[in-house]
Amino acid sequence: MFDHLSLGVSNLQRSINFYNVVLAPLGIKCLFNLPYVAAYGIDRPMFWIGNRGELTEICPSSGFHLAFVASDRAEVDAFYAAAMEIGGKDDGKPGLRPQYHPNYYAAFVIDPDGYRIEAVCHNPQ
Repeated sequence: MFDHLSLGVSNLQRSINFYNVVLAPLGIKCLFNLPYVAAYGIDRPMFWIGNRGELTEICPSSGFHLAFVASDRAEVDAFYAAAMEIGGKDDGKPGLRPQYHPNYYAAFVIDPDGYRIEAVCHNPQ
């Protein structure tokens, strides 16, 4: 349904450092990095982050979250481990979420700007 998504961040370089590490286990890489924006994807830019200006006190919406596709459960685990190592905050350790469906395996973390991000695998183990 969506073609791409953009997030405003308070410190672009800090967020680039975070997402370079956290998205690598999912096969997602930074496709380009300009002074004001960076774009991530596998074969084309789909996730963008950019400076939101001088408004460093803005808090992201508490209801917003972004889920990245993981091809298997090991990628979800690696995503979570990478986030914890680079300073992300735990918002749900890797595990099954059967309330969504029997094979919903996901992990949730909070990025440096307070955004809730997830890696999810829908495949059976």
